[in-house]
Amino acid sequence: MDQRALSQLLTFSALLTKALPKHTEQNLNQFYSGAVQALKTCVSADAVALLLHQNGALVPVAIEGLTREAFGRRFVINDHPRLFTISESSKPVIFDENSTLPDPYDGLLLAQEGDIPVHACMGIPLYHQQELQGVLTLDSLTPGVFKQYSMPFLQTINDIFAEHLTVALNCEKLLRKARHGDALVSELSQTSHEMVGDSALMASLKSDIELVASSDFTVLVLGETGTGKELVARNIHGASRRAKQVFVQVNCASLPENLAESEFFGHRKGSFTGADKHRDGKFLLADGGTLFLDEIGELPLHIQSKLLRVLQSGEIQPVGADSTQQVNVRIVAATNRDLKAEVEAGRFRADLYHRLSVYPLLVPPLRARGHDIPLLAGFFIEQVRKKLGIMQLTLSTQLQDTLCKYDWPGNIRELEHVISRSALKAKQAQWQQKIVRIELEHSELNPEYDTITPKATTQVMNDYDVPFKELVDNFQKLHIIETLKRHQLNWAATARALQMDRANLVRLAKRLGIEITKNL
Repeated sequence: MDQRALSQLLTFSALLTKALPKHTEQNLNQFYSGAVQALKTCVSADAVALLLHQNGALVPVAIEGLTREAFGRRFVINDHPRLFTISESSKPVIFDENSTLPDPYDGLLLAQEGDIPVHACMGIPLYHQQELQGVLTLDSLTPGVFKQYSMPFLQTINDIFAEHLTVALNCEKLLRKARHGDALVSELSQTSHEMVGDSALMASLKSDIELVASSDFTVLVLGETGTGKELVARNIHGASRRAKQVFVQVNCASLPENLAESEFFGHRKGSFTGADKHRDGKFLLADGGTLFLDEIGELPLHIQSKLLRVLQSGEIQPVGADSTQQVNVRIVAATNRDLKAEVEAGRFRADLYHRLSVYPLLVPPLRARGHDIPLLAGFFIEQVRKKLGIMQLTLSTQLQDTLCKYDWPGNIRELEHVISRSALKAKQAQWQQKIVRIELEHSELNPEYDTITPKATTQVMNDYDVPFKELVDNFQKLHIIETLKRHQLNWAATARALQMDRANLVRLAKRLGIEITKNL
């Protein structure tokens, strides 16, 4: 190598060393970003990405020259031939300009819309002790640009980057180990319940989860419908000392009132009609692990008192049993109700509320996390791409802007469903294309797309020949159906929106002929 190349490598190494975390408050994201910037001082490229290896997929952690939605992608290595080739190599890979292998970044390059034309592409595998830690990808719209660099020069860059990445990752591992112990570090590296988002609100929530997970405190997760409260509960469990034990979930809203006690505490054979054998309840099934009580605000008062007794004593008594059993269960509860208001209204026990809210966590609504919407959209797009068997699926700039401006009453769940439906329509319209682009016209967020069907409402109100009772019934039916749609067919959420008792709403819907069929 000549003097100029050696000088570049020394500068590159110095910049990487400078980017390494110097203290515990400095996170890895700063290193990732600094490392990509350092690489660009040595190698000219229009787009650079650092991706880390996690459970057979490559996850972008720092990007330059790619759309922001790329952060939300999870590139399964076996699904992307170029990434597979890089991952299997022991040295930098420069792809031929006329390579027929599909490019994972088609439609994601800021400098080029749609299918990337003939261009230069290079990948650098990052290994430590024969274990893949990640890859670097470099793209340039100038064909052949990477061939100017000698292989010894590129290999040295490879070695220097891999060593610094290993140091940064090891520092982070040691820090986590010091905070939470070996079991936590091991489990965190294997968790599949990822929380996507890097906004300030999400960073604060993740920090709170990490803090409370190390304890056995009871946690009350608060937030609107569809914000991801179950995901928060699973992350608390996954980061706790109980991570290798069972995680049991109970949807309190779906429990039949007369069987709720049996569901929680179990029963003995013959204790009631239909009890033809012994059955363990959820508390016993969760012994040693975590019990997640979803929609805790829907529990009837008489069950609340029994639940309180278990939380106080740690003892359960199955229905029909003469003796009690001791259980060791960590409780994480969740609700979209204002439990303080429920306590004041006499619908929720104050003592149970205080017992549950030892450490409350508020999950922010999606409208407060506009910065995270492109990441979440990219995450869901990659999922639906695999489900629909599409080579590449991207989001138009116009639709991405619309997604960021929409207020998302159904939160993340609504975003996921909008992406799924829009992708299906886009595939149908562009079935001959290698790259399917989801346009605004494919989405119900399109201003021209009529979701509430006001015409139908007007027709109901203006049909003067219909008897008054039938007119009222028709209007109620239409209003209930539309409210159900807005709340993803959730009866409890719909009842709250309509300010009705859930049981009364179900009875009214049955009288009006409203039926919901859920297909698995």
